[in-house]
Amino acid sequence: MWQDFCAAMALVLVIEGMLPFLKPEVWRRTIGRIADQSNHALRLIGLMSMLMGVVLLYVVRQY
Repeated sequence: MWQDFCAAMALVLVIEGMLPFLKPEVWRRTIGRIADQSNHALRLIGLMSMLMGVVLLYVVRQY
């Protein structure tokens, strides 16, 4: 189980690092827009991200 968790975390780091590596100017603008959002909007984005992750994990583990 820890191996799967560590592999998942490694993939998160790879995916998170792709945009700042490939397009730093786009990443900087995007982070600026995100920082301007209200707390409610950020919480909603976080909730939707978590729900999509749970659904995707469920689908992947079923097949």
